[in-house]
This record gives sequence, structure tokens and C-alpha cells, in this order.
Amino acid sequence: MIGIILGLIVLMVLAYLGWSIIWVAPIAAGVVALTGGLDLLDAYKDTYMGGFVSFAKQWFPVFMLGAIFGKLMEDTGMAKSVAVALTKIIGTKRAILGVLVSSAVLTYGGVSLFVVVFAVYPLALTLFREANISRRLIPATVALGAFTFTMTALPGTPQIQNLIPMEYFHTSAVAAPIMGIIAAIVMGGGGYFYLSWREKKLTANGETFSEPTEQNVEDRKEPTPNFLLSLLPLLTVLLTLNLLKWDIVIALISGIILILLLNVHKTKYFIKAINSGAVGSVTAIINTSAAVGFGTVVKVVPGFEKLTQILMGIKGNPLISEAVAVNILAGATGSASGGMGIALEALGSKYYDIAMNTGISPEAFHRIASLSSGGLDALPHNGAVLTLLTITGMSHKDSYKDIFVVAVLIPVISVIIAIILASIGLI
Repeated sequence: MIGIILGLIVLMVLAYLGWSIIWVAPIAAGVVALTGGLDLLDAYKDTYMGGFVSFAKQWFPVFMLGAIFGKLMEDTGMAKSVAVALTKIIGTKRAILGVLVSSAVLTYGGVSLFVVVFAVYPLALTLFREANISRRLIPATVALGAFTFTMTALPGTPQIQNLIPMEYFHTSAVAAPIMGIIAAIVMGGGGYFYLSWREKKLTANGETFSEPTEQNVEDRKEPTPNFLLSLLPLLTVLLTLNLLKWDIVIALISGIILILLLNVHKTKYFIKAINSGAVGSVTAIINTSAAVGFGTVVKVVPGFEKLTQILMGIKGNPLISEAVAVNILAGATGSASGGMGIALEALGSKYYDIAMNTGISPEAFHRIASLSSGGLDALPHNGAVLTLLTITGMSHKDSYKDIFVVAVLIPVISVIIAIILASIGLI
């Protein structure tokens, strides 16, 4: 048990310091292996790499195709077209709502979180300038739209955080729709009201828009594609995945092909976008696979049984222990998918057995795992948070407090509400 805790501390501290989980995870796994009485080399070559390769084999096509889909949406201008049109409908006076909805629509349509940051930031800058709102709220606004309810709560979202639990609980992407929708309302509504309150408070204190010293904006001087045509690839991914029940790989390929067909006149962007998306996906899948490999080592040491007893011994609904496990591990790794991968690789089969033996729906376990992955994952060392702050030119001191409220605190509250709903049979 001490070794597992030490391994988690090593993983969390080094990740917080900005060291890549690709090589930090094996070191943390080594700590667990040594203190657990395992042969270090065997633990790395067989156990750790076994978990690593198994996850990569299962999910690499989704990571790669999702990244290519998002990058094509960005480079063809379709993502910008959707964002601009939505904000025109909402109006510049509601700049926060416009940026929030734009980020949410793109994420729910299958565009990766990192791509959404790049696609929405130029628009957010313009809207916040016109509305004279402090730039320090831009990161939290984008985070609310991209890192929270569209990532983990809304039924049918093609984001990886909603897809991973399907394997462990034999569910679909629309698992536990009532729990998901209500959690999404809590996150989206609560976050928006908080940001609106912050806007008024900052304005009352005389803090309004200020021009960034460095413009991290690449804005091609080209007309954007038609809004309705730009929506089609997003709708294609959602509908083929959830209504036609196609595999996510086929759904993403369908969306990619449609983007290519609708932008035949922009073939000069295709190769660069596809290459960039493919290369970017490699880092993402390796990061998550590294975290899962760590979880595989944890699973085989003797102390894991004690850890399992502690987690399973949490009083009350077993969904509580699942939420605690996923949240803690997501916070330790700074990764929603990584933390969930560790937790479900180690405990997923046990939670599924509990579902089968207690009558609690596997869908409830699916949704709680997904929701819980989007809580403590957004601590300061989270990769998406660091990217968001870098692109917007803000610091942790400037904007992290607001990110914490909308991407950590309120999502954790939504998990509690979802567990209550499940306990009274509303799934």
C-alpha cells in the first residue's frame, strides 16, 4: 500500500513539475514494483508494457482519426465558421455565452479539446474586446465549453472520456442519459452564472479588456465556409455514432471524408492537416497508454488488494468509491483519460461485477466514471490547462482560480448530484 501511494506521489509531483508522463509513468511504476516485491525488469517489460500496448492497440485509431478530424476542421476554416456563426446568433453583448457555446458545439461534434482552444481563441479575443470584458476570463470560458460537460456528461459525445468506459461496462456512448443531461446542466449553467458574476465584479473594479502583449493568433485572410456546410461533419460523427450505432472509427472516417469532399478547393491544406493531426495523436495516445501501464503494475502488486478493499469499503453506494478512485487518479496524472484508464484497468471488472450482483445499472457506473474523470484532472499541471494558458497569453495567477471553479469544483459537485440521481433510479 505504501508503495502504491509513493508511486502516485512520484507520478503527481513530477507531472506537476512539467515532466512528461511518458517517462515519469515507468519510474512511478518502478517504485510500485520495487516496494511490491516484483522483479523490476519483468515488471517494466512484461506488466507495464503489456498494459501500455493493450490500450494503444484498442484506442490508437480513435485518437488518430479524432485528431485528424479536428485538425481538418481547423485548417479548412470550418471550425471557425461554426464558432463565428454561433456568436453572431448569440450577439457580441453576450461574449461569454458566445465563446462558451462555440467551444461546446465543436467539442460535442468530435473536435479535440486542444484544437478547440486554437480555433476559438481568435474569436474570443474579438468578442471580449468588443464587449470590453477582462481577458483573464477567456481561459475559464473556453475551459467550461470544452473541458467539462461536452467532454464527460452529454450523452453521445464522441470524446474519448465518454468512450473508454464502454469497454469495461458493455455500454454505449449514450449511457445514463438523465444523469448525463442533468450533470451537464449543472456544469454548463453553474459555470456560466459564475463567469457572468465574475465579469460584473471585475468590471465594477475597473478591470476591463486589455490588448495582449503577444498575439498567439493565426488568422488566415480567407472567407470561411458556409455555416450549415461546416456543421455537417460534426453532425455526421454524432448521428452515425449514436443513431446508426456505427463504430466510432467508422463515424470519424465518415466525418473526415465529408470534410474533404466539402473542401475540394482547399486541397493544399489537406496533407499538412492530416500529417499534423496524425503526429499530434501519437503524443496523446502514448501519454494515456503510459498512465494505463502504471495502473497495470499497480494491479498486480500485493498491496493492490488492500487498496481495493479500502475503495470498495467506502460506505454507501459503490458509485461513490468509483468516483473517488477515478477523480484521485485523474488528479494524480493530470489527465482525464489517463486517470480513468488507470482506475478502470485496475477496478473496472470489479465494478462491473458489483453492477451485475447489486442491480445498479452498468450505465450508471459508465456515466460516473466519465463524469469523475473531468474533475480533479484540471488541476494546474493538466496539459490542456497549460496549453490553454499559453495560447491565451495568461498565467496561472491571472486565470487559474476561475478555471478551477468551472472545470474542477462545479464538475465535482455534478458528480455528487449524478450519484444521488442514480441512487433513486434516475439514470
